[in-house]
Amino acid sequence: MGFANYAEYDGLGLAELVGKGEVTPAELVEAAIERIERHNGVLNAVVHKAYDEARKTAASDLPDGPFKGVPFLIKDLGAKVTGWPRSSGSNYAQVASDADDSELVRRYRAAGVVLVGKSNTPEFGIPGVTQSERLGPCGNPWNPEHISGGSSGGAASATASGMVPMAHASDGLGSIRIPAANCGLVGMKVTRDRTPICEVTDGAMGFSVHHVVSRTVRDSAAMLDATDGPQPGDPFTHPKKERPFLEEASRSPGKLKIAWSVETPSGRPMSDEVIAATHRTAETLKALGHDVFEMGLGIDYRQLYRAQGLVSASNFAASMMRWVEQLGREPAPGELGPLAQRAYDAGRRVTGQQALWGWQQLRLFNIQILERFQAFDVYLTPTMSTTSPRIDWLDPLVGDLKDFDRNQASTYGTTPPFNFTGQPSLSLPLWQSEAGLPMGMMFTGQFGDEATLYRLAGQLEKELPWAGRKPPVWN
Repeated sequence: MGFANYAEYDGLGLAELVGKGEVTPAELVEAAIERIERHNGVLNAVVHKAYDEARKTAASDLPDGPFKGVPFLIKDLGAKVTGWPRSSGSNYAQVASDADDSELVRRYRAAGVVLVGKSNTPEFGIPGVTQSERLGPCGNPWNPEHISGGSSGGAASATASGMVPMAHASDGLGSIRIPAANCGLVGMKVTRDRTPICEVTDGAMGFSVHHVVSRTVRDSAAMLDATDGPQPGDPFTHPKKERPFLEEASRSPGKLKIAWSVETPSGRPMSDEVIAATHRTAETLKALGHDVFEMGLGIDYRQLYRAQGLVSASNFAASMMRWVEQLGREPAPGELGPLAQRAYDAGRRVTGQQALWGWQQLRLFNIQILERFQAFDVYLTPTMSTTSPRIDWLDPLVGDLKDFDRNQASTYGTTPPFNFTGQPSLSLPLWQSEAGLPMGMMFTGQFGDEATLYRLAGQLEKELPWAGRKPPVWN
């Protein structure tokens, strides 16, 4: 209550105030709590509140990291926090209290953040909306009747509304970039194995990565510097970097070759507003001196998603097998939500032959996509095919799932290929719709090259600043 300007600062800005002695971590925690309590009744972004623990942590001797004293949220999916419950958004897959921290959470703590709670997520992070029977729908601060995206919708909603300056998020098919686009934030899906995985299901397919959603490019870059690096036992080569990402964000990107496209997997066009925003982005990039041209990925999307469907379904069934072993029972009838139940049923029908065919086919598509990237440095597309839709239009818990599938397919489609290839992919909040909703543009780089994306993002943040835009549910 005593720090009225709390939400005007990003994470590094708050940490700088702490370093100067102008504000204490305890005061920042109280400011975050006050804003969570003020807005959460409307947004439902925070689903586990750890206020007493946060107050105790803030009063302790915090690590002298880049985000010392900054309030922070952990997504209620995958990442373990000692002594905290973990629901995965499910009525079935409950952990009453995790025994230790995930390696990623340990790195967040070492960066100096103070954990104040957990953010909303859909069941098992399956859809591109944050809605579940367990945790309920999460609203968008720009219009609470519209989706915040998924599956890191709670993290995005909390960050965009000023509860916290940034929050933990994860991305398996678009779950960092989609919420960032819906809520007007910076959302970097990092290169595969750049940051520690949190569950075996993250690493089994390699699709899912962990990072943050933030309001500024520099917070995203600085937190990646703090969490970047292999964890003990990692079997894969860690992506290298030349210099700190925070330094990259202030460097010139030079003249880049940037391809752009508004192609969709279905062949149905994106909305006129989204297409127009993409053209404006391309013209802006040309004016900044980049070599910009239209070029799609040139792949058979139908075959791509057929292969991914087989792989993902079999992986989900394997994950459910682990939950059954852990809990000692199968889910009771109705205990899984409709999307999770359908995925479980489908996964048990996939044969080993089909699953491995899917893996092989994805490998072939990855080769095609990465070969296409030899012609350019960065690939520009809209993050979403439409502006943020209403919650009741994209609700997996109401009506026929086939209607939900059609609506979701018409809203998304550009993000998943880069989970399959493992490339870094970044959503930036460059534009707003006629209705005042954020519109994200997505920039995808070469494998392991977050540096180029951060340099370009820093340039665009200066050219098309978004810091002055505030949602109706704010501060």
